[in-house]
Amino acid sequence: MDAGDQGDGGLAFEVLDPAPVGVAVTRGPEHRLVYTNAVYRSLFGDPRGEVPIEEAFADFARRHHRAHFDRVHATGEPVTGTAEPAVPLAGGADTRERYFTSSLSRIVFGPGDYGVLVVVVEVTEQTTAARRVAALSEQRRRILRRYESLMRVSADIFWVTSREGYVSEPSPSWERVTGQPWEECRGQGWLRMVHPDDRPGTIESWSRAVTEVSEVWEHVYRLRTVDGGYRHFQLRAVPICENGQVLEWVGLSSDIERQWQEQRCQRLLDRAATATAQLRSLEEMLGALADVIVPELADGCGVYLVTDLTDERHGGAPFIIERLATAARPGLRRLPPYSEEQLSAGNAFVKAVRRRRPLLKTFPAGSPPPELVPAGTRPWLTGNDANSALILPVVVDGAVPAVVCVVTCGDRPAISRADISLLNRMFDHAHDALSRAIRYQRTQQIALALQYSLLAEPPRLPGLRIVARYRASPAAAEVGGDWYDSFVLPDGVPVLVIGDVSGHDLSAAVAMSQLRNMLRALAMDRREPPGEILARLNVAMESLSGDVTATCVYARVEQLGAGHRLRYAVAGHPPPLLVTPEGGGRFLTGALSPLLGLPYAGTRVSEVAPLPPGSTVLLYTDGLVERPGEHLDEGLERLRRLAESAADEPVDRFCDQMVSGLPISGLDDIAVIALRVPPEP
Repeated sequence: MDAGDQGDGGLAFEVLDPAPVGVAVTRGPEHRLVYTNAVYRSLFGDPRGEVPIEEAFADFARRHHRAHFDRVHATGEPVTGTAEPAVPLAGGADTRERYFTSSLSRIVFGPGDYGVLVVVVEVTEQTTAARRVAALSEQRRRILRRYESLMRVSADIFWVTSREGYVSEPSPSWERVTGQPWEECRGQGWLRMVHPDDRPGTIESWSRAVTEVSEVWEHVYRLRTVDGGYRHFQLRAVPICENGQVLEWVGLSSDIERQWQEQRCQRLLDRAATATAQLRSLEEMLGALADVIVPELADGCGVYLVTDLTDERHGGAPFIIERLATAARPGLRRLPPYSEEQLSAGNAFVKAVRRRRPLLKTFPAGSPPPELVPAGTRPWLTGNDANSALILPVVVDGAVPAVVCVVTCGDRPAISRADISLLNRMFDHAHDALSRAIRYQRTQQIALALQYSLLAEPPRLPGLRIVARYRASPAAAEVGGDWYDSFVLPDGVPVLVIGDVSGHDLSAAVAMSQLRNMLRALAMDRREPPGEILARLNVAMESLSGDVTATCVYARVEQLGAGHRLRYAVAGHPPPLLVTPEGGGRFLTGALSPLLGLPYAGTRVSEVAPLPPGSTVLLYTDGLVERPGEHLDEGLERLRRLAESAADEPVDRFCDQMVSGLPISGLDDIAVIALRVPPEP
């Protein structure tokens, strides 16, 4: 720039006064300030006289360095500074940080006489705004980095859905916990990771929240985790709204497995305590505990009474168990609650009882190992795809009166160590109640042992199968008067007998024993038709002390060509039931006469009924069909329908179902004896 002949006064520079930017002019190598306009003076003050810039504006000179002025003065090359901070003037009132953009250019006053033109624009507001935006951007990036780091290390899952409730953004935490990638999770794909049992409830609850726009949605479900197991998660979600419209949903899923397990543990312990508090018998208590276990902890449960009966009736078997109660989750067929089985020494039940420690076995679905459970239970495990079984000895007062078998099936995870610990705690909490029931049950066992000593094991005959069952009344600890008997006459004819002496005490048991022995003696000696044998027995009863009355069915199983027939007589007893293999059943109502022990001069007749191949004859006592306030015909009809439905079962299972499959009063003993004739060749 050529300044011409302006002189030191620099009056020609007055044309720069209206400029909207700050302007200053220096002259000579000393850079004496010769001109400033109004804008410049408003920015940096109003120095008087021509003074070097170091004296006039020491702060500005330090900022821009004297070297810049020297270079511009000497070379003529301009220098520009962008958004440079300026140090406030010493003693100035304005202490805020300010920013300027400046340019330095050489001007010519004359030959060899140069100066520097300074143009300055304040950009404090623009610079501050830009820096604020940059700071906000950096803060946002830092928050995002923290958020992403939190998702990587947190046990929680963060997720976002559209207003319709479909997952709309990737969730690294979801993939980390479940292992499900974004491509499979998006939309409603996340539901595949929810436990099948919890899926319908989750869909219903979430749909209702989205439709009704709940202020806060909360829900608990089981989520399949990356290790293949399931854990409980608490879900919370809130809608993000703008102008009254839902834009999206933001949710958090928190792992509450430990908390849920603690709550479940306490809940089950409380339920177990409540279930056993008002019960008296061991059978009822163990059955109530089985109902607590299923379906909370397992899909099936069986409770078995351990008995040491090893008399001739059981052939000295090393281990005998009676199944007292069963439970199964909805959708699975429930095993009959009663059965009796002999176990070998190698059975897992025997090992668990002897060691007094739980025994857990896991196996491929539907393929339980041999000798794991009683033979009658194994088909249930196979048919329901069982994958694990826990055999838990119940220790009460140092003894093992019962064993609990807990089973999981299908896709349900195998029984865990935590479940075993919980089951142990459950039975520990019920110890006192079980101890009282055990003492009562031991009294019953003594009576039962006496009863069994009076009941003969049915004979084993070629082609014929005879099975008997006796179940004592759970409401009484005394010996009853129900009995069954079966033996072979000298002429080779098998005999079936069932009877019931009035009363439920020791005298009834004594009278029952006497009647049994007298009937055997008369039958073996006379070999007469059943009606005549019962008539002789009625006369013989006059020798018994006291007023003894009894009911009885006496039947001969006679060969008829290649088949069989039943010749029978009934004295005041419920009629025999004949069931064909096709499932047809009818009561044999002929040959009826009054009960025994009363004077009766009439003839006690006998009747004959053909036995079709494969058919079953069932004799039973009234405890199986009688209920208070109900006509006997209703109980008989229930028995007939049940027997027809079990006609194709093996005769031992047939008897088990008769004993356990009917609603009974529990006030009387139950005795049954069944004969199965061979099927047609």
